[in-house]
Amino acid sequence: METGNQTATSKFILLGLSEDMDLQPIIFGWFLYMYLICVTGNLLIILAIISDSHLHTPMYFFLSNLSFTDICFTSTTIPKMLVNIQTQSKVITYEGCLTQMYFFMIFAELDNLLLTVMAYDRFVAICHPLHYTVIMSPRLCSLLLLLSWLICLAYSLLQSLMVLRVSFCKETKIPHFFCELAQILKLACSDTLANNILQYFVTSLLGIIPLIGILFSYSRIISSIVGISSAGGKYKVFSTCGSHLSVVSLFYGAGLGVYLTSGTAHPSRKSSIASVMYTVVAPMLNPFIYSLKNRDMKRALRRLFTQLTHQLMQT
Repeated sequence: METGNQTATSKFILLGLSEDMDLQPIIFGWFLYMYLICVTGNLLIILAIISDSHLHTPMYFFLSNLSFTDICFTSTTIPKMLVNIQTQSKVITYEGCLTQMYFFMIFAELDNLLLTVMAYDRFVAICHPLHYTVIMSPRLCSLLLLLSWLICLAYSLLQSLMVLRVSFCKETKIPHFFCELAQILKLACSDTLANNILQYFVTSLLGIIPLIGILFSYSRIISSIVGISSAGGKYKVFSTCGSHLSVVSLFYGAGLGVYLTSGTAHPSRKSSIASVMYTVVAPMLNPFIYSLKNRDMKRALRRLFTQLTHQLMQT
């Protein structure tokens, strides 16, 4: 490797959301608060589903995995950002940056695929209710989850290996609060044509195909709703699918904002807001969305709170 304009860099500098020192305590407080809410809310969803036997169904199986994914998703970026603000150091090692990027891509795509699988689950439950337990068997649910993980691991590993072949300039400042693939490639001094082609092709493929699956599932669901004569039946369907549709809209809306602004060399305020919505706000709101209109989840959460309170009083 040449040593003039290129170097075997050992670290990157994460510039964060703002370089204004007066804003750092505010940013730290807000992100710590949102991170704790996100982790606590999703953890309660997981515990409620595990503790209530009535929720041991395919829908809640995938919901618990989605909550676990959301915890991991935010944990790949926010803790490092909080540590950097607290220590007033913006440095992240080369290995740490690639590791963060690797896990970020895994859980971002896993979120996407789980939402697609959950849409398929709702399609089967509403359009083929008599065959639901046969189609959505424990074996199929496990296979769908395993397939989602394998796709995400292969996708992230491929992107990470492609980054390893890239050499970087001495100026290694990332204008972001985490190591994003598009921003890392902007720092490269070597040719990144293959990386860019792979990034846009695979990202578009893994974004469009799941979206088509979700749209197909809900187009069939809407067709089934039209055929339901009773208002009570329609309300039950809407209450079942409303939460999932809200989460899908939030996820794809924020994800589209990140995708459209990821190609810029210096992210704007809109890009930063889109990234925050995608990496923090959406995972934080998911537990509230899924529990607000879900009677079974509300009952399970109340039972969980009662059990936890009883155990605390005994100790």
